[in-house]
Amino acid sequence: MRSIKLGLFGSAALVAVLGVLAAAANANVGAAKRGTPTQRSAAPSISATEARQLAPLTTFYRLLDKDEKVARAALREISWSWQPSYAAILIQMIGWIEHRSVQTDAIALLERASGRTFGKDANAMYVWLWSFDPGHHRDYSEFLATFFADIDPRFREYFADRPKTDIRLDEIRWGGVRRDGIPPLKNPKMIRASEATYLEDDNVVFGVAINGDVRAYPRRILAWHEMVKDKIGGLEVNGVYCTLCGSMIVYDATLNGVHHELGTSGFLYRSNKLMYDQATKSLWSTLSGTPVVGSLVGQGIELKTLYVVTTTWKEWRRRHPDTRVLSLDTGHRRDYGEGAAYRDYFGTDRLMFNVPKVDDRLLNKAEVLALRSTGSPQEQLAIDAAFLAKTPVYHDRIGREAFVVLTDKSGANRVYATGGVNFAGWDGDTAARDQQGRTWQVNEDGLVGPGDQKLARLAAHRAFWFGWYSQFPATRLVK
Repeated sequence: MRSIKLGLFGSAALVAVLGVLAAAANANVGAAKRGTPTQRSAAPSISATEARQLAPLTTFYRLLDKDEKVARAALREISWSWQPSYAAILIQMIGWIEHRSVQTDAIALLERASGRTFGKDANAMYVWLWSFDPGHHRDYSEFLATFFADIDPRFREYFADRPKTDIRLDEIRWGGVRRDGIPPLKNPKMIRASEATYLEDDNVVFGVAINGDVRAYPRRILAWHEMVKDKIGGLEVNGVYCTLCGSMIVYDATLNGVHHELGTSGFLYRSNKLMYDQATKSLWSTLSGTPVVGSLVGQGIELKTLYVVTTTWKEWRRRHPDTRVLSLDTGHRRDYGEGAAYRDYFGTDRLMFNVPKVDDRLLNKAEVLALRSTGSPQEQLAIDAAFLAKTPVYHDRIGREAFVVLTDKSGANRVYATGGVNFAGWDGDTAARDQQGRTWQVNEDGLVGPGDQKLARLAAHRAFWFGWYSQFPATRLVK
């Protein structure tokens, strides 16, 4: 057995995130152990014909052997039979190789294959890998199952038996914790607004109102848990907060009579949190609410997105004095102070986990209001939150749906279908005015106008620009 070594992967950003995640998991990730997945044995001699064949996984596993001669012989076999599909396996393993000289030579092999210079920059290796399609070693999913099972045996369930997939498996990165190592909050204790003396007026909360049931989930608490499973207004919901990509999305967890019990997988895709369901252990995208790896892929499953607003505690409490809010009594011991979790990450524009491509039209962590079209899934829209703050009434369209975004003085955005109505202004509180001079009542679930005409609230959420763009590079940007 050997300790996990950050080694090649030990950038300051990654060290920082592992520190936060380890605290959230209440486990020492740095002390996690892994062993060579196969019995140690001397490297066999091979013929030139055999060398040209696809190297088996056992060859790659020998790179981790304590005997330097065995590890070096394995690297020679990999070099002699080199195929582009080896790159994903080798990049994943380099930081775990016992012998520095073998690690150095493995990097040199990747540099020869790519024509690039990487040094010890693992992110640069991934950028190269994701810039083309190297194909996958036929046993790549089994490699992931075996490799990560030494961190958490339950990880094998995601990758074993060649699962169906909608994404590139080599873009899945381990986030530094075991399954549910960042513990979700399930049916957490809620208290009255008057009891929430721990909250300051400017603290960020995620506000949800369903069927008259009004809740506030402070970001300072969810940053340590990233998921809340609750029953709101009679619906079983999953609220998923991806700290790395800045998104809080609330899903109706029941689809066609089936309740999907979701959790934190421990893995990321393009710096976005991957969920898993307890029934099938399929991996799910946080941003789309769809299974992307596993037996549920291809079954047309997509959870319904419910509306949520990112606002301040002062503004939410003013609008909803009867709201309930998360108690600090979560059953976990954390520093729930504002900004205590991920302070360094939120304070810079740098990424902890790189993505295939960024777009410099906005800063990486500039906040956007993100929308997806249910009628036209190929259409996505991102609206710069700074632009909306200067444009309190903004009309646009996605797919066939015309909508208006109303933004209040706290910067909170609410999106409503317009049904052909054009709005000229609103008071930033409870009343909007259309171009005919008619007044509409602004509610959480919709706009109510003359003759009790109602325009529905549409689902939208905030996200960091880089996270949304990396998932949906064809998105239209308004800024």
